[in-house]
Amino acid sequence: MLKVGIVGLPNVGKSTLFNALLKRQQALVANYPFATIEPNVGIVEVPDKRLKVLGEISKSVKIVPATVEFVDIAGLVAGAATGAGLGNKFLTHIRDVDVILQVLRDFDDPDIVWAREGDLPAGRQGVDPKTDYEVIETELILKDLETIIKSRESKDLKQKGFEKKRALVEKLYDGFNTGRPSRTLLVGEEVELARDLFLLTMKKEIKVFNVSEDDKRIQMDSGSEPGMTDGGLYICAKIESELSSLSEEDGKAYMKELGIGESGLDKLIRKAYTTLGLISFLTTGVTESRAWTVSKGTKAPQAASVIHTDFEKKFIKAKVCVYDQFVANGGWKEASEKGKVRFEGKEYLVRDGDVVEFMIGA
Repeated sequence: MLKVGIVGLPNVGKSTLFNALLKRQQALVANYPFATIEPNVGIVEVPDKRLKVLGEISKSVKIVPATVEFVDIAGLVAGAATGAGLGNKFLTHIRDVDVILQVLRDFDDPDIVWAREGDLPAGRQGVDPKTDYEVIETELILKDLETIIKSRESKDLKQKGFEKKRALVEKLYDGFNTGRPSRTLLVGEEVELARDLFLLTMKKEIKVFNVSEDDKRIQMDSGSEPGMTDGGLYICAKIESELSSLSEEDGKAYMKELGIGESGLDKLIRKAYTTLGLISFLTTGVTESRAWTVSKGTKAPQAASVIHTDFEKKFIKAKVCVYDQFVANGGWKEASEKGKVRFEGKEYLVRDGDVVEFMIGA
């Protein structure tokens, strides 16, 4: 399951956004076998309209969407790398997630205290998501620098045969000292070589600009703020909280009124999939219609192992039909008769939306 860690300075709207996720989780609780979930974890379905269609065709007893786990990580403050606030506990939680979601305050409200009041660089005033982002990024870099300093002192690294790793550590040490995260420093085989260092700044990240209710940017798919080159999502956490408490029909009416085509949370999940290069293949039958998450470029046997670990070694072939063709022909039987079903072997790369039935040996 994809695991997303929500981080941000105090009072940026992080908890409001997470609470919206929790409300959605509670609305879906009857459909999921999660008996006990920690208060800081929310399990949310990946929106996929294709499943309902497949369920109707196959007369499935149940629909099982893919899910995303959101982890609400306590608010970060400057100095966390050296123990300020929750310090190391915060940073340890980040190690466990697949992607970091940084919530950045992009609204003004005199009733909400600034977490970094009086700490703005010269020339920056008021709402400043760039500075918020830099505080978080700096703490992650400092924590990674601490890791690299320990590696530099390791006796193993000084032995013969560790020349590449030694050069890598030095490159990271120099980069961190100039304020650069590892994701901008490492290329090619360096990425794999650095895997056992568990660097926080190697994780993919998504920026969420938390804006006010009347901000028209919520109608945009994505965008960037001054001084920030890569795009993020504009979401109003307050609106998301309101949407999560409405019925599906009322929610659609409210979004239409706001001029948005989909909720910010749905955009967020889609962005997480895109950022990590994930896709969903589909299975369908009388028992259930279900979405399964794999990385783009996954071969059929490895995709089968997501369903059951034994399926990879017992894999024979995969029966595959493109979703649109499966629907147009009303299921496996007609699609097969019209030549729209193929049988693929071990080298087949599963694609997003493939409707698959795996042939497994004894």
